[in-house]
Amino acid sequence: MNARVPDSGVLVVGSATIDVTARSARSPRPGETVRGGGSTLVPGGKGANQAIASAASGAPTYFVGCVGTDAFGTMINDELSDHRIDLSHLIPVEGPTGLAHIRVTEDGENDIVIVPNANAALTVENVDTAVASTRRNCRVLLTQLETPLDIVAHTLQCGRSAGLTTILDPAPAAPLPEKIWALVDIVTPNETEATELTGIQVTDVESAVTAGHWFTAHGVGTAIITRAGDGAVVVTKSDSHALDAQHEIVVVDTTAAGDAFAGYLAGSLAAGLTPDDAVRRGMAAGTLAVTVAGASPSIPTAGDVDALLDRGADRDLTPATIQGHS
Repeated sequence: MNARVPDSGVLVVGSATIDVTARSARSPRPGETVRGGGSTLVPGGKGANQAIASAASGAPTYFVGCVGTDAFGTMINDELSDHRIDLSHLIPVEGPTGLAHIRVTEDGENDIVIVPNANAALTVENVDTAVASTRRNCRVLLTQLETPLDIVAHTLQCGRSAGLTTILDPAPAAPLPEKIWALVDIVTPNETEATELTGIQVTDVESAVTAGHWFTAHGVGTAIITRAGDGAVVVTKSDSHALDAQHEIVVVDTTAAGDAFAGYLAGSLAAGLTPDDAVRRGMAAGTLAVTVAGASPSIPTAGDVDALLDRGADRDLTPATIQGHS
């Protein structure tokens, strides 16, 4: 990994939850009860997971979000602190912390129910304060869709105004106001999310490119369509190409694969890697994440990610300048 560059931080604005996970051979049918094979209760949420991944990548990371004034809020605070994430803008609010109920089957697939709770309390003032105080330390802003959509739009606008490179992980997928897309430098949907957002059925490289051009036609700078074990497709207004995953693994739990990808992508771009090398590093992080049960516990270390990349190809990760908007 290259030496850290000045102002190489990542500002993550998003959700923090407690993940209650149950594992079973298969998901129950409606009205059916099945016996599980294990359970966990760990900190999670797309925002918190991505902040952990960004910090693990080596980037100075700042987190903006809300937790409740309960024991779960304390658990999240402690977990993020353990990863040396700046929590100056983690806001305690009266009431319960966000909760996610996750079911994972023996083939590693999952379904999730999210109860926002404290995450719904994030305000534009919280975001304004955080961006104003961290903009000189950061190059990249990363956000998702587990906080209110008006806050997401405001967050992207603030990042754009501050000259940060804005990354939107559009998950969980939801209809978005047209104005949001022009505020996004990089969007990172998986195939399912790209299909839902664009109306284009994404099943292969060709359809992923078509969906990517939908995003760029609506104002996005770069669309990165992730394709699980099949790699990713990178689309700009003038170019499109596929990047192969190059790693074969045994899938245990896919819950945090996208979060590992997004956090490592953001951290690697902030460190000065080329976009393609940042995507490759993100894919390696996502690959390792699915080999471990749980969300935040599955985020891999930078050493493990870079070792996997070294095994996949004997190549250097090259620094490059990324451009935000001033």
